[in-house]
Amino acid sequence: MRQYISQRNLDSSGLLTIIGKDFRYLRSVLRLIPGDMVYVRLPNGSLQSMTVCACDDKAKKIILQICEPSLAKEGEKQPEETELIESCQFFLFMALPKSSKLDMIIRQATECGVKRIIPVQTEFSQKGSEKINFHSDRFDRIIKEARQQSGSPVSTEIGPCITFEDACEIWKAESAGLTDDEKLAVVLYERNESSITIKEACGGKEKAKKAALFCGSEGGLSPREVHELKEAGFASVHLKTNILRCETAALYGLAAMQALL
Repeated sequence: MRQYISQRNLDSSGLLTIIGKDFRYLRSVLRLIPGDMVYVRLPNGSLQSMTVCACDDKAKKIILQICEPSLAKEGEKQPEETELIESCQFFLFMALPKSSKLDMIIRQATECGVKRIIPVQTEFSQKGSEKINFHSDRFDRIIKEARQQSGSPVSTEIGPCITFEDACEIWKAESAGLTDDEKLAVVLYERNESSITIKEACGGKEKAKKAALFCGSEGGLSPREVHELKEAGFASVHLKTNILRCETAALYGLAAMQALL
């Protein structure tokens, strides 16, 4: 279910005027014409069905109005929000990969409904990755496009790159006050010794309120880092699969956690 994410609320008449780049998205990607219905995610997170009441290609402007129930297509139901990602916040701690892979990881994590993407500088982070500009609006644009494409109700956030030590402290703070049943944190580790399966890690965590995945970059994580993550509450998980690239491992791990929860 595609959606349009609005940065503005409806006006006093229940209308929403869209111009600029968002106009091109609605016209060129969704191909909307007057009378079409579209789901709009408002700033407060609610999902509103609206119809196109006017479209001016010359002025590059579309006007939407609140959709009356009778205007919805016969038999069409309001889309259901994903229950899991409403009840459990997901965090992705991602060791900085090559810049060419980071865009894909952000897009996929957003589509999976991750609440926070936290880039981390680790021992084996790739050279040059520290030059990634996290202050540009490029990542915000990737997140918005991914949410509109996937229909995710979660307002995904990405912060600046932090140190490994700060990453451990962030999870300690986020999980503070939660019982063991209410929190889940796993670190993906290529070594099998002292690791458990993803199924074992997720066992008994169906009521988890916060879940975190820590994924290494192309070089993985060092034994020291894995040890410190265990001290911070992460379970070391070995995925019994083929050898996965870091961008694949992050998506695989998130999907497995959500399926098992």
